[in-house]
Amino acid sequence: MQEKSAFEMTSIGKEKEKWWRPAVFAEKIPHLEKRARLISAIRQFFTLRGYLEVETSALQNSPGMEVHVKAFETRLYDVDRERFTEKRLHTSPEIAMKKLLVAGLPKIFQICQVYRNAEGSSLHSPVFTMLEWYQTGLSYRGLMEETVEMIRAVADQAIRWGDKISDPFADWQFISVKDAFVQYAGIDLDAVLDDDDGFAAAAAQAGCPAHDGDTWDDIFFRIFLEKIEPCLGHPAPTILYDYPTGMAALSRKKSEDPRYAERFEVYICGMELANAFGELTDAAEQKS
Repeated sequence: MQEKSAFEMTSIGKEKEKWWRPAVFAEKIPHLEKRARLISAIRQFFTLRGYLEVETSALQNSPGMEVHVKAFETRLYDVDRERFTEKRLHTSPEIAMKKLLVAGLPKIFQICQVYRNAEGSSLHSPVFTMLEWYQTGLSYRGLMEETVEMIRAVADQAIRWGDKISDPFADWQFISVKDAFVQYAGIDLDAVLDDDDGFAAAAAQAGCPAHDGDTWDDIFFRIFLEKIEPCLGHPAPTILYDYPTGMAALSRKKSEDPRYAERFEVYICGMELANAFGELTDAAEQKS
């Protein structure tokens, strides 16, 4: 009997580990079944509330306006002109769905795959499934309430991630960005909104020293990621709201304090799951 080489044994081992092997895939089936139930529950939630499900094209001329989100580029062959046209895969269905709002659809939702280049970590995939929904005339406070109701409607138990547990059926934490900086980092954000040096000094005192060349935004995110984000979303989900206007593109400014905007994010187990805002509809302000 001929013995197998080390290379052949390694190849056989890798072959057995391939995901489509029944023994390997068996442990994934319960997750796929749970995912299917979750998507079905989401569809039921929005349909019962009078939302219309839509499906917009993933292929776009302009996939989005986010500076830090990179799109996948591709080429569409124009048969009539016998030439290629540059196209991009959408990073979210936002722009196409907003066109449907303009066209007259007041309540719409979509569950789709989106594509983001230059992504790749334990929390960021270049391809993932996104839920996006819009309702004309709904305030961002109303959208917060609807978000809570949606997550409670589709969850069947507490949510676990790593060593953290978040119970969506418990009382949620609602906290402004300004209050979060005070509570978790000991920083008065009002006092440093327009003061880079002051913000850097406050960051150093909080244990997050700024680096050479850091902008105000860099300092903000360093403090946020190190001191604030890990504290959010457990033991119940957190809604973090009212971001500085410089970090809330396309969001409506708060009438009572225009230094902040009507933007909020949802956190569960220290991880951001959703981003939302009251839409800025003033064309002149958007252009400026």
